[in-house]
Amino acid sequence: MASPEEIIEPMVVNSAAQNLNRRRFSQDIHNLSPDEIDGLMSSSDGRPFLVVHHLPEIKEAGVPYLIPGVPITCRVDNTERHTTRSKVNVGTLYTVRLTHGPFNWTVKRKYKHFQELHRDLYKHKMMLHLLPIGRFAKERQQLRTMSEEMPSLHGTERTRRTSSKMKYLEEYLNELLENTFCRNDHSMLEFLSIGALSFVTDLGPKGLEGPISKRSGGHRVQGLNCIGHHQVCFRWSRRWLVVKDSFLMYMNRDNGCINFVLLFDPEFNVKVGRAYTDTTYGVCIENFTRNLIIKCSSYRQTHWWNHEINRLAETCDFIKVQRFGGFAPSRANTLTKWYVNGSGYFADLADALEHAKEEIFITDWWLSPEVFLKRPATDDYWRLDNILKRKAEQGVKVCVLLYKEMEIALGINSEHSKRTLMDMHPNIKVMRHPDHVSSVVFLWAHHEKMVAIDQTIAFVGGIDLAFGRWDDSQYRLTDLGLPEKSEKQPKEDVDGNGVADNVKPSEPVTQAEQKPGDLTGNTKLWLGKDYSNFIKKDWVQLDRPFEDNVDRTQVPRMPWRDLSATVHGKAARDVARHFIQRWNFTKIFKNKYKDDFYPYLLPKSHCNAHRLPFTVPGSKKAKVQVLRSADRWSTGTCESSILNAYIHTIENSEHYIYIENQFFISCTDKKTVYNEIGDAIVNRILRAHREQKKYRVFVVIPLLPGFEGDLSTGGGNAIKAILHLTYRTMCRGEHSILSRLSEATGTSERYVDRVHHTLWPQNTLPALTVTCHRAHLCPQQDPHRR
Repeated sequence: MASPEEIIEPMVVNSAAQNLNRRRFSQDIHNLSPDEIDGLMSSSDGRPFLVVHHLPEIKEAGVPYLIPGVPITCRVDNTERHTTRSKVNVGTLYTVRLTHGPFNWTVKRKYKHFQELHRDLYKHKMMLHLLPIGRFAKERQQLRTMSEEMPSLHGTERTRRTSSKMKYLEEYLNELLENTFCRNDHSMLEFLSIGALSFVTDLGPKGLEGPISKRSGGHRVQGLNCIGHHQVCFRWSRRWLVVKDSFLMYMNRDNGCINFVLLFDPEFNVKVGRAYTDTTYGVCIENFTRNLIIKCSSYRQTHWWNHEINRLAETCDFIKVQRFGGFAPSRANTLTKWYVNGSGYFADLADALEHAKEEIFITDWWLSPEVFLKRPATDDYWRLDNILKRKAEQGVKVCVLLYKEMEIALGINSEHSKRTLMDMHPNIKVMRHPDHVSSVVFLWAHHEKMVAIDQTIAFVGGIDLAFGRWDDSQYRLTDLGLPEKSEKQPKEDVDGNGVADNVKPSEPVTQAEQKPGDLTGNTKLWLGKDYSNFIKKDWVQLDRPFEDNVDRTQVPRMPWRDLSATVHGKAARDVARHFIQRWNFTKIFKNKYKDDFYPYLLPKSHCNAHRLPFTVPGSKKAKVQVLRSADRWSTGTCESSILNAYIHTIENSEHYIYIENQFFISCTDKKTVYNEIGDAIVNRILRAHREQKKYRVFVVIPLLPGFEGDLSTGGGNAIKAILHLTYRTMCRGEHSILSRLSEATGTSERYVDRVHHTLWPQNTLPALTVTCHRAHLCPQQDPHRR
């Protein structure tokens, strides 16, 4: 929700071809050479976020994990020594503080770890003299820069004192780190707890990471638990664990792939001990979706992991339940922009997609790849599938999450959308959810519409990127082609290349200026299936997108009114985090998405969300909170912050509320429909009646729901069902809103107005309803109350 604060101004391929695309994608992200990965780095502040999608094997030689040209320094400034009465073995633990550019972190090592590092480096140095020259030429070149003798780890008698030994170990490490060969060696990187994602700027500060053993299972997802929640059937695997400021993850040490991402949430908790893990030196990490159990190598390491994970998590916004029971807090001074209708929304979205450099996230109830984002279209440049293909060819990763419909009830053909997009480029990945039979999800649907670009800009609201959604304030009923006015250029104004000088741009005639005889031409705003009247005929044969669905010379189109918004910065990161949570949940839930072709996604840190490489023109500053409706079958957690915000807004409104919705279905008997919107409206009106204050409720809904059918001939069962539920909410039965108000106040007309959009073209009959699709509530409040 936002309150203004300050104005700132088409084809399906066979399975063999699909498998080929998968192999190409796998090669794309895993077979880049170290030089190619190094070429992705362009800043001394850290590595770019795009390397997240190009992770090499952890033990691969020559991998540039460090920031090029930036030194790494260390300081040994503390020791811990435990006596024989403690639970750990006697020995000194050295605290090593490291700095690499803007990143600072701490590791703790025993003297034996220094000895193991020295031995591994010496062994690697000797091995290079015996290996083929051509294959290891780069390593040998680095070796030449190193002196014949490695720094000695064995000091004099003086270094046996603790303070002198700390100084000596510090000098020893710094001397090794000055040499390229030693600095980039795998043994050194593991000693310093450095991995492929350590210095990615957009992932936030460097947290704790290192090798651990993790236990399989623990998922709190239906169908993923074995007997006794994996207390009996499990296995241990070696992984590289990484902790960041809002999530933790582990990677496969053999191929570098991310195997799991655990987001911090209000259920996040870390427990240590055999009572919680059934293992020695175990750590249990919990959130809404999983109990992850890892095993460390010692008692000290167990408590070090526990301490560092909690230290990073305690500063995270997402471990607390926010206002309205939401997952994200309010974000002040957020650039945002509102849209009424799809024309401006689609145009700004097209421009924002053109600026994408790293990732594009899209989730829709229905997506039409062939929809045009800018109109009138003179070519295919601004067609959605071409935009996404263009960006995928530039290296941008496109992730699309679609609602998988029940085909007997809906004809949106998400399978066509998926195949069309995935056939264009292997950088485009599409998942559909849910599988209705296996998940036992029949009465719910994903109805979100969202696009997030580089986790920096997000478009949210009620507009699908689909046919029939583009419209403007004119709500045209016909589209036979807009006539264009142009002036014929004299022959002498055309140069030798056929380019005319001083051409005046043609201007389409507005709807109000058109006469019946003028409605012919070549420039159409709605091409093929985009011209629609779903009450007359629902969409069919969507694999033929440019064939008309209805006769546009006989059937008027159904206008579409909808609201959406765009947000920037931290609020956009919150929207992207919600998408990532759904994407990763779907990947875990559906077996067909568990391979590496569908990657785990990582949320960016909020610490640098203020850096905006692109902003939508006309944005204003507002206080924004991202709300959602989610359930365990879709995200692994249950949240109804949208409903809570609706009720809060109604209860705290001062003079009126304006509700615009496709459907208006609530109830006050708490038997069939459980949302409390109707109760909140009745209670607010009754309070105004008791206080003898003026108060109004304006409800705007379509005249008829957007389903195919003709009520005059006895058809349209879906229309009848929605109308019945709407009337039951508003005016029919003793529990309806108007009936309760009439019983309590003697009248309801003083408080409630019900209207719908109707359009008369050129102020003549017949009229046609305008579909209101957006769920929108606007209160009138005291300007000093927020």
